[in-house]
Amino acid sequence: MSDKSMRTDLGRVRGMGSAKEGVHHWWMQRLTAIALVPLILWFVASVAGLAGAGHAETAEWLAQPLVAIAVILMVVATLYHAALGVQVVVEDYIHHEGWKFCWLITMKFIFLVLGVGAVFSVLKLAL
Repeated sequence: MSDKSMRTDLGRVRGMGSAKEGVHHWWMQRLTAIALVPLILWFVASVAGLAGAGHAETAEWLAQPLVAIAVILMVVATLYHAALGVQVVVEDYIHHEGWKFCWLITMKFIFLVLGVGAVFSVLKLAL
């Protein structure tokens, strides 16, 4: 311990990355992954049950409130999980700070537009 602190090295860094938000990012990645397991299994089973159904039957299925809510939760969780993953890739592999900033802003904008578009589409079909 080179500084005069009474805390150990582990105590100084526990729970805090260099950006002071690493643990939160890590937890959100894990929580969205856990949430996506039942949501995607349910979605795949539901869509498999709709095999051969037309637009009217699919819209009727999606018009059910619990189905629409579950689909919106799945879309939001999927896009948030993907955004967190892409953020890690950008932070790890783009070393120029200016380009990193541009890519992070662009990536967040793209995922936001995709999320709004997907939620709008579900609501339009459901209502």
